[in-house]
Amino acid sequence: MRKHPVIFGIMLLIGLGFVFFLFVYGLSAVATQRHSFTAAEKVGIVSIEGIIGDSREAIEQLEEFDRDDTIKAVVLRIDSPGGGVAPSQEIYEALLNFKKKKKVIVSMGAVAASGGYLIACAADKIVANPGTITGSISAVMYFANAEELLKKIGLKASVVKSGKYKDIGSPVRDMTAEERALLQNLVDDIYDQFLGVIADSRKISREELKMIADGRVFTGKQALKLGLVDFLGNREYAVRLAGKMSGIKGKPEVAYPKEKGPTLWEFILQGMSSALKAELKKSVDPGSGGVSYLYQ
Repeated sequence: MRKHPVIFGIMLLIGLGFVFFLFVYGLSAVATQRHSFTAAEKVGIVSIEGIIGDSREAIEQLEEFDRDDTIKAVVLRIDSPGGGVAPSQEIYEALLNFKKKKKVIVSMGAVAASGGYLIACAADKIVANPGTITGSISAVMYFANAEELLKKIGLKASVVKSGKYKDIGSPVRDMTAEERALLQNLVDDIYDQFLGVIADSRKISREELKMIADGRVFTGKQALKLGLVDFLGNREYAVRLAGKMSGIKGKPEVAYPKEKGPTLWEFILQGMSSALKAELKKSVDPGSGGVSYLYQ
């Protein structure tokens, strides 16, 4: 190396650059940790927002709080109109397992309906705002029929199938009465599962439920009178309730799930990609009026 000081200098710079990169990356990783560094007993916050299409994130967050001994309870903040049957049921089951060891309080936001309400039923207590929109205890399937539209534009569809019901719900033809009955049985079974969840968790008979479980929605105030929720209050009220029920003295400290940052390799690739895009922008300016082969 002494005979080649230039090479030595380059390698030294590369080494120092790599160390600096690891330092900066480590700081960014620490910055994304949203858990409190104190050992105080805390209430974890898990949020479910928008259409429920996947259960993985919510379940992973519950598992994270389950492993953390400083988390004594969880407030599940729901602001969702519902979504898929299976992911809603998976989150519901995960909550049932979680509350075997720790308390779960649901805090309803603007909307906590249908699948959002099903998930809420797994909690020890449900807190809604007076104006929360909840309920919509029902199941539904949607199908579109474009047969007449296809006729107008001169298109005709053909299908080859191995079973008579394989193209059930096809958008290019009317549904037969037999097919409609088959799908109605499917929806009725899913609806019956929903009723079972509410009847078991809220201690309301199926007969009483069926009088209100027809897809209608309620305000939080109305839901309280019907026994669908337990208290009226905001998220802070739910946090205090969770702390009280889990034995935390005083105002509970809250904790959020850790944000997942990119791995080292992903960070490097992102940096390389950004640098390449910057160089391409410099060398080929698509705004100059010239023709470009450019992926941007």
